[in-house]
Amino acid sequence: MDDDGAAPNGERVPSAVGSGPAGPLTVAALASWRAVLGEVDRAVTDAERVDLLRALEELKSAACAAQARISVDLDASQRAEQARAGVPLARRGAGVGAQVALARRESPHRGGRLLGLAKALVVEMPHTYRALQAGLLSEWRATLIVRESACLSVEDRTAFDAELAADPGQLDGLGDGQLLARAKKVAYRLDAASVVRRARKAESERCVSLRPAPDTMSYLTGLLPVAQGVAVLAALTKAADSARAQGDQRSRGQVMADTLVERVTGQESADAVPVEVQLVMTDRTLLAGDDEPATIPGYGTVPAGWASRLVARRLGAPGLEGVGRATQVWLRRLFTSPSTGQLARMDSRRRTVPPGLARFIATRDQTCRTPWCDAPVRHADHIVPWSEGGRTEADGLEGYCEACNYAKQAPGWRTRAGPSGGEDGHVVETTSPTGHRYRSRAPALPGHHSPDEGERDSSPAERYLLDLHRVA
Repeated sequence: MDDDGAAPNGERVPSAVGSGPAGPLTVAALASWRAVLGEVDRAVTDAERVDLLRALEELKSAACAAQARISVDLDASQRAEQARAGVPLARRGAGVGAQVALARRESPHRGGRLLGLAKALVVEMPHTYRALQAGLLSEWRATLIVRESACLSVEDRTAFDAELAADPGQLDGLGDGQLLARAKKVAYRLDAASVVRRARKAESERCVSLRPAPDTMSYLTGLLPVAQGVAVLAALTKAADSARAQGDQRSRGQVMADTLVERVTGQESADAVPVEVQLVMTDRTLLAGDDEPATIPGYGTVPAGWASRLVARRLGAPGLEGVGRATQVWLRRLFTSPSTGQLARMDSRRRTVPPGLARFIATRDQTCRTPWCDAPVRHADHIVPWSEGGRTEADGLEGYCEACNYAKQAPGWRTRAGPSGGEDGHVVETTSPTGHRYRSRAPALPGHHSPDEGERDSSPAERYLLDLHRVA
């Protein structure tokens, strides 16, 4: 790279945040930047590499600031459109966060948070916004600052912003924890009562959630008031120390995890807890020891050996460590398309079943069908609204989380089903109020192979859904 910032191919590369393409920021200009960024000059010194890393980091921050400004403009424009369409004031702005999420390839929940961050920065916190724009703050660190000011009035937030970020140099070198501590201190001094009220409100939002972790593990997260969280950790630590002192060979972390499970479920052993698991696997994996992975709806893919072992343990197979009491197994056959691997139909062998069609949709879609949203399916809703002739059948329904189902009720959103069957399987096309189109395709179930890999046999694909229930 030349001293004046020209790349070897003659295209201009910004040497620092603030310089950019001539003229207004456009999609075409950004595309040319992406092309330049794809051509990394490797014939540079290490000092230049470090400078490039810093400049790129500053460019990322400036891009986040630009996204914030654009998001605020989009929100204002969409609210005006909705007002002209007669949408009540209280409902204006619905669906804008979902549009931001789709554009940024994020979940709708994160899209809403990003829109809220953008509005706070652009409208109420100019100093923090300029620090982000100048590359002195990352988007995450700007988020931390905004989050700590959320409980303040507009006037106090303005003062908070000026005191904390008017001189962004004072934030240089601070870790996230130090930045949070400083922000909390300023917020408390400006309005201690609002900080206390916020803490009380936060206690009402306590919850427990579960999300997948690698290697067939999961993260069980409890959002608790600090006193309760500390008490839980202290009790588990005490139990682990006591067990280890008595010669327990498990690690400290293992004892704490097992104690948590035992105390929450009321069982004597973590391996004896009641279980209700839906496990989707091929007939070959279930019956012939094949190595085709299985799927647990809401979790994802699990190894074939792990799935087979889970079934064997729950059935009380002899010789397996951790085998508890026998488990009832309800078996449902799932019929999938040989070409797409997607669920085509299902029959039930169970005498009493929940609504079959909703079960079918949840099993077929596995997670919310909105692109980049992997929340659990909570609603099976019509692709085309019922009032407009939508059909209450598998091809006319798709699975949504609650937030996405409500978001598509905003004016301007349209969905339609793609061609049924074929190589793409069950496809839904969503059109946002701005005319952008997004396609969602139902995932293939275990045992499906791409055309390049080939099917193991040419017969109609058959899968099994196993409901495992602990016998009382």
